[in-house]
Amino acid sequence: MVFLGTAAFAVPSLLAVADAGHDVLAVVTQPERPGSRGRPAPRPVADAAGDLGLEVWQPEKVRDPAVVASLLELRAAALVVASYGQILPGALLRGPRFGGVNVHASVLPRWRGASPVAAAILAGDEETGVSIMQMEEGLDTGPVFAVRTLPIGSGVTTPDLTADLARIGANLLVEVLAGLEDGSAVAEPQDQALATYAPRLTRADALIDWAGLSAVEVDRRVRALQPWPGTVAPLAGAEVRIVAGAPGVSVTPAAPGTLLSAGAHAVDVATRAGVYSVHEVQPPGRRPMDAAAYLRGRRLTLPAAPVAAG
Repeated sequence: MVFLGTAAFAVPSLLAVADAGHDVLAVVTQPERPGSRGRPAPRPVADAAGDLGLEVWQPEKVRDPAVVASLLELRAAALVVASYGQILPGALLRGPRFGGVNVHASVLPRWRGASPVAAAILAGDEETGVSIMQMEEGLDTGPVFAVRTLPIGSGVTTPDLTADLARIGANLLVEVLAGLEDGSAVAEPQDQALATYAPRLTRADALIDWAGLSAVEVDRRVRALQPWPGTVAPLAGAEVRIVAGAPGVSVTPAAPGTLLSAGAHAVDVATRAGVYSVHEVQPPGRRPMDAAAYLRGRRLTLPAAPVAAG
């Protein structure tokens, strides 16, 4: 096979197929990019492939005809794709005997696209999962070999859920590949009428409007938009990154954005509906700190936060 992947989500799948004894002819991953503060961006798949002693390819565009020709010359039986980050051309997908097999972090056809884990949390879905799909030229439109579901916990974040789905997806991938080899794997078409899409996240998604969102919606955003783009909101007269929090105890209604009370570590803020308790913030250019300490640094004092009964 040829394995194509870039993000950390793909690493368990790469390790699983190697451990299962599949012959990985090459690992294709995105080119190196600059990271924060001049340091190279993390390259989890490239690093994992290097540890396994596998050949790593980093083409700028996998659709380049010369790249396609070089990959087809490897005569792989399958392309295995997990969180690669580029659309594969039809000429490449049609080459291998088993085509392209994709590990996608949702229960297709729900949340096709680039950010399925964040989309599931933002929507308040009770569960998500992993789909192993036969790839087509469309965006996550191909028939599905297998699905495994996972409940979404009330406080789960995108990094936590992604790690769980990566592990589950790797195990399911190995099962499907075994089914392809012995002829038992059958892919079922998706119901196109049920399709929803999870677009790529942008910096604009980070902005929290206390007047436009309920406490539950703010909580979903803070959990879903980690680690990027994060969430930014006005607090005590300045914009800060909201690192962690949870819906708080209801109090007398107040204008959205009003600071209501403070505990030992948290600060309660009025939203469009309900109260959001900010636990941890990160002011610009500083390290994360608990919200109450941030408030004290700005020399603001609030009434003590109410204590929930029971």
